Amino acid sequence: MKAKLHSLDGASAKSVELPHQFEEDVREEIIKRAALSDESKSYQPQGNFYLAGLQTSARYRGRKDDYGSLKNKGQARLPREVRPKGSWGKVRRIPSSVGGHRSHPPKVGKILIERVNKKEYQKALRSALAATTKADLAKARGHIFDCELPLVFDNKLESLSKTKEVLSAIEKFAGRDLERARESRKARSGVRSRKAGTRTGKSILLVVGGGNILKAGRNIPGVDVVQADKLRVKDLAPGTHPGRLTLYTENALKKISEVC
Repeated sequence: MKAKLHSLDGASAKSVELPHQFEEDVREEIIKRAALSDESKSYQPQGNFYLAGLQTSARYRGRKDDYGSLKNKGQARLPREVRPKGSWGKVRRIPSSVGGHRSHPPKVGKILIERVNKKEYQKALRSALAATTKADLAKARGHIFDCELPLVFDNKLESLSKTKEVLSAIEKFAGRDLERARESRKARSGVRSRKAGTRTGKSILLVVGGGNILKAGRNIPGVDVVQADKLRVKDLAPGTHPGRLTLYTENALKKISEVC
């Protein structure tokens, strides 16, 4: 399989041979499983405070002959606050009381990561790479473009150190898609936070071998930049849907042929 090699000005002088990984069959069910596995690795374990509901003087006295026992006093025999002169206060400590601990809180030791066999993940990665050559899958994801897939640029793209230079190089092919992602920016539903206040649609993915573009390209809304040797399935198939509009450099193709 061959692809056109584009320069920074958008001209295509020659074609390059794509690695054999791009000839893999597109298996959406394997891609989905691997993408969910990648996403599960970013989950944060949650757990309760080990003294939740227990920072109180409340204690239980229910035996008949105990001093201050509540038996036969017309009160529920539950842990109550200790008050002066042997009196009892409100119920505490138990889940049904005000200020008590939760009945079944989340456990820190819960297994959150969904693991995938190594060979299965490599096959999913090859399948996701092959999906980036399918124009119908890219359009099904909502991408807007007027070029042949996949997009391949020469290595000069990796040396760009300014965001406006990267933008001018890729907007010739994905200008309308970048505008779509920029206009899709909206407030995230649910609980607001400073870190995750808005969400932006995914646009073009830049797969490079390295260089200054790793910092220069990440400031464009909807654009992600990743090194070829750190490429994951979730980058190629966000939301488990394959066919993301992707741009590769020559160095990236060389590394992909060695990695998977």
